[in-house]
Amino acid sequence: MRRGDEREAEFETFFVEQYDAVAQSVRFVCGDAERANDATQEAFIRAYARWNRIRRYDNAGAWVRRIAINISRDAHRADTRRSRREERAAPPIPSSPHQVDDHSSVLDLLEKLPERQRAVAALYYLDDMAVAEISTVLDIAEGTVRFHLSEAHARLREHLDRRQQRAR
Repeated sequence: MRRGDEREAEFETFFVEQYDAVAQSVRFVCGDAERANDATQEAFIRAYARWNRIRRYDNAGAWVRRIAINISRDAHRADTRRSRREERAAPPIPSSPHQVDDHSSVLDLLEKLPERQRAVAALYYLDDMAVAEISTVLDIAEGTVRFHLSEAHARLREHLDRRQQRAR
């Protein structure tokens, strides 16, 4: 087998083993399945282009996950900027008075969190990652992960308590 063929086979194995887990993590972090899939595909394309270097990493999957999360954040920021420009250009549209605040799905609960808290909570609670792994994936200090996890936990607890009180 030629060296290029070995490289291709090695990357294909890596891709098959990691794709679903990375895509799921990014979906939890960004809350948008389509954006998550796009970001995950782009991250794997970048990994393939740099595979000779990345394959030597202790955790190449964490590198791809971090890149995919960054791509999804960049896309979210671009969408937000575009939306703001469109809002300034268009007349305001009245919002519905019957907005539902009582969400039942985990993703809906996570959407209530600020971006960094949502990312940390999703990776911790849904992907069952350790603080050290989250630190690597998000490229932040472990203490920062613990802080955001604590803040996310408190906010989620408040929301669930309010929801329980309304149900009584």
